[in-house]
Amino acid sequence: MDGSDGVSELTKDTAVTEVKKTKRRFVGRKKANISSDGQDGSLTTTKKITGPRFTQMPAEFLENKELNDAVRTLLPTNYNFEIHKTLWRIKQLMDSKTPNPEGVKEFRVALQFPEGLLMYSCIISDILERFAKVETLIMGDVTYGACCVDDFSAAALGCDLLVHYGHSCLIPIDICNTSVLYVFVDIKFDLDHFVQTVKFNFKEGTKLILISTIQFAASLGLAKNMLLPTFPEIIVPQAKPLSPGEILVSWLISLRYLGDGRFHLESIMISNPELSAYRYDPYSKSFTIENYDFDQMYSIRRSAIERASKGKKYGIILGTLGRQGNPAIVKRLEEACHAAGKESIILLLSEIFPSKLDLMTQVDAWIQVACPRLSIDWGYAFERPLLNPYEAFVAMGQAEWQSVYPMDFYSKEGGKWSVYYQQ
Repeated sequence: MDGSDGVSELTKDTAVTEVKKTKRRFVGRKKANISSDGQDGSLTTTKKITGPRFTQMPAEFLENKELNDAVRTLLPTNYNFEIHKTLWRIKQLMDSKTPNPEGVKEFRVALQFPEGLLMYSCIISDILERFAKVETLIMGDVTYGACCVDDFSAAALGCDLLVHYGHSCLIPIDICNTSVLYVFVDIKFDLDHFVQTVKFNFKEGTKLILISTIQFAASLGLAKNMLLPTFPEIIVPQAKPLSPGEILVSWLISLRYLGDGRFHLESIMISNPELSAYRYDPYSKSFTIENYDFDQMYSIRRSAIERASKGKKYGIILGTLGRQGNPAIVKRLEEACHAAGKESIILLLSEIFPSKLDLMTQVDAWIQVACPRLSIDWGYAFERPLLNPYEAFVAMGQAEWQSVYPMDFYSKEGGKWSVYYQQ
């Protein structure tokens, strides 16, 4: 059953349509009963941290009836777009801005949404323009994750503030080219159902690890407190710079994932192959057992590395979609190519497609410094090997193949293939 009434039961039914592409490691999921700093992608218990200090928000925002009515009636009540906080931040920046020769403080705000939240972009734009008297721009380029925050484009467009929705602060605001406000978009759901689901499916005292995406991170902390009496060893891990319990695509016993889709969950599964993984979907209230074909993934990636190692000319792709690319890694790869006797060229691309790379027949293998999962998930679709930085260093003999595939590309403690935004 889908879990809409009571809790779901563990069955042997397949919860999704079988994927026919042989190269996919998604091997299906079974319906279930329905709540660190590891540098190699493994997770450790979160240390107790001191809560943030809050500054009192002015009453002109909190007690604005017209504003509150607009937020309540135009936006979903279980989604927190932090409209009041955004308006307050705009006011703070406007107060410190110098007027133009006509005595007017011109102010432009860029709004960046992932695909799933774009449906609310026009409403939010209208609210901000109405109550802050500013110009807004909705950025239309695809936004896959926190690495896609596009402060470069926002600055080039003359924006005074970029509001990035739906992702955490992977890119520190102090290195961005314009003021940036991250809005996590906290989503509320039936937390009691999740908690009862976990209690129904696992024996009392089972050691559990809870993870989620940033939208459900706040609820994850509440769920932990509700489950502690039954599961005293429950863990909400942290891999800095992420929030407790949060995972990324490129960063446990059993693992419980709270969120829709399995893209993020797969990253933890890849770096923790010994753990059982379960997923609770807060929208459908389904609880499923998740599997991953590790042998196939290892075989495909080892084959790509071996083929690439025989090549003489490498193409190094610097991703230009937001902050995906990292020039420091490109430089290290150039140096590695030189040391290995490989010729290299650099190509800038916002998105990487097989048809584009097929046009450059003189390149024997590609190394993409954009999204590490692109090589893992879709590398088989490219005619010539498409490696991520870790695989490239292995191919050139400057790193060892690891028995557990590292997913530390955005970790502060990652290897030399990692994206170091805070070194």
